[in-house]
Amino acid sequence: MSTTPIADHAALTQAKLAAQAPAELLAPFDEERRQLTAAGVPADVAQPGTPLPDADLVDAHGGSTTLHTALGGRPAVVVFYRGAWCPFCNLALRTYQAELVEPLAQRGAVLVAISPQKPDGSLTMQETNELTFTVLSDEGNKIAARLGILTEPTDGAKATQAALGLDVAARNADGTAVIPMPTTLVVDAGATIRWIDVHPDYVSRSEPAAILAAFDAVAQ
Repeated sequence: MSTTPIADHAALTQAKLAAQAPAELLAPFDEERRQLTAAGVPADVAQPGTPLPDADLVDAHGGSTTLHTALGGRPAVVVFYRGAWCPFCNLALRTYQAELVEPLAQRGAVLVAISPQKPDGSLTMQETNELTFTVLSDEGNKIAARLGILTEPTDGAKATQAALGLDVAARNADGTAVIPMPTTLVVDAGATIRWIDVHPDYVSRSEPAAILAAFDAVAQ
């Protein structure tokens, strides 16, 4: 089991990206991250003690479900990620597979990951990273909107994404480029939010040790 922090892996990923593309092409990403960091966590983000929103979702095979159904009345860690196209999302979910799935199971809890991408993107994420936990698609960001964690790439970032062959709107189920900020929630068995960790800078993610510490402190 890896214990290297996600932040260290993310730094290596950034270095690889920088070596593969000209600095001027990637500059809009840096500016976007600067703006996101400066703006910080949205003022209207959901707070601990509030109910976890529910909505109709789609699983990786196109089946209909809801978030509360997926949790099955169990305490949970719910992770919102941008999409299978995001290298930092892949890195984070691989790490959660290695370091969270078993410890959460020992605690009688489940791990669920949600993005606004189409179900085939969820399936790609699940299969590519050999994820055993549930990966769901939230068309139109219904739950993420109610949590107050939505954002959208800047025009400069979209132009760079296009130059790199990426169209986020085409990957999303609703045809828009709106995405959630990477966010981790600890939810108790009654579907009440007990801890929420929002990362405006999408390179940064909740570390497994912090998630388990939060779970042990508030979800029992």
